[in-house]
Amino acid sequence: MISLAQVKPGRTIKLDNVPYLVLSAIFSKTAQGNGTSNTKLKNLLTGSTIQKTFQGNKEVEEAEITYSKAQYLYGTGEEFFFMDNSTFEQFSLSSDDLGQDAQFLLAGSEVDIQNYEGRPIALNLPPKIVLKVKETEPGVKGNTATGGRKPATMETGVVVQVPLFINAGDFVRVNTETREYVERVDK
Repeated sequence: MISLAQVKPGRTIKLDNVPYLVLSAIFSKTAQGNGTSNTKLKNLLTGSTIQKTFQGNKEVEEAEITYSKAQYLYGTGEEFFFMDNSTFEQFSLSSDDLGQDAQFLLAGSEVDIQNYEGRPIALNLPPKIVLKVKETEPGVKGNTATGGRKPATMETGVVVQVPLFINAGDFVRVNTETREYVERVDK
């Protein structure tokens, strides 16, 4: 159990047996000695956010979140299959669990899995990954890095805006959080 003063951004807490990530927390103490903590929490099972105010000397339970390495095997569109790197057990996460992160999964790639009470609940992608451009309009001689942008479909199916000089077959580094082109990569 942790006190309200210890509820800070980045910590995970458990409410009604559901894990939440603390996105923001403002703790204030009144003259009578009772404190309040106004928080914004993200449900780690559904991804939804809520506002919650804790009052008094209440303590909250800290959620036990663990991380493990896994290899992405394949996906069916609705389910995505992984193999735990230490136990070699296979498990799946639904497209609802992964959200848009599923667009960055490459067969055979290693990912970090977030676990709650021993059960995989989410995926943590690296901040940047390298993908091959599957399809885009051809580059034109004279196009520069400071010119315009064009859509490019990556090998995973995600569409990213890239500079005009990028061609099909090129490898590019993509920011997985902003879904933006970072740079061309020699492979």
